[in-house]
Amino acid sequence: MTDAHRPGWAVIIPVKPTAVGKSRLELRTVDRVTLARAIALDTITAAADCDAVAQVYVVTDDAALVSLAFDIPGLRFVPEDDGTSKPRGIDEAVAVGADAAGEGMPRAALLGDLPALRPEDLAAALNAAFSVDRAVVPDAEGTGTTLVTAGSGIRLLTSFGDGSFARHVDLGCRALEIMRASTLRRDVDTADQLDVAAELGLGPRTAALLAAQISR
Repeated sequence: MTDAHRPGWAVIIPVKPTAVGKSRLELRTVDRVTLARAIALDTITAAADCDAVAQVYVVTDDAALVSLAFDIPGLRFVPEDDGTSKPRGIDEAVAVGADAAGEGMPRAALLGDLPALRPEDLAAALNAAFSVDRAVVPDAEGTGTTLVTAGSGIRLLTSFGDGSFARHVDLGCRALEIMRASTLRRDVDTADQLDVAAELGLGPRTAALLAAQISR
């Protein structure tokens, strides 16, 4: 099947409320909550701009993030909260998004902390994943995970967190051969990782936020 005739992907992006997310990402001159939202929005924009993606499902309870994403086309927001006080982890949030997407199209779980992500890098991975039941892309360090996929009619299984790459392989995901320098592999949890992402080229919201702080 040629790329032109392949069904588009449903990409599920779980985003924790920024008040609790990215706790290790501390910059003296930048508000962590504002920075976390900018990173998430740049990730979401790149996914929405990807030719291989048919629909982006953002699973979040961050109302401010939703309001700031008004100019990003083609998004569907799915509330993470099920009405109980039980906290949800990333895997539970992905499952909520997967339920909303259904199994009629291939699905991918993409972490929302990839501020340098380019649509073409995401497309390359999704196209490579199309021919396998399940696939995984490791982070730049090789131990974590930035993307997990499942084909049409196949349950999307995830196990994000420290050391998640090995767990995803154990779940039957095939490791995709994606260059370490790919923007898809550079997630950001620390200031040092943000510096590396900046060398790759940050998305407009994150870049503008950091530039504004430098100019003060």
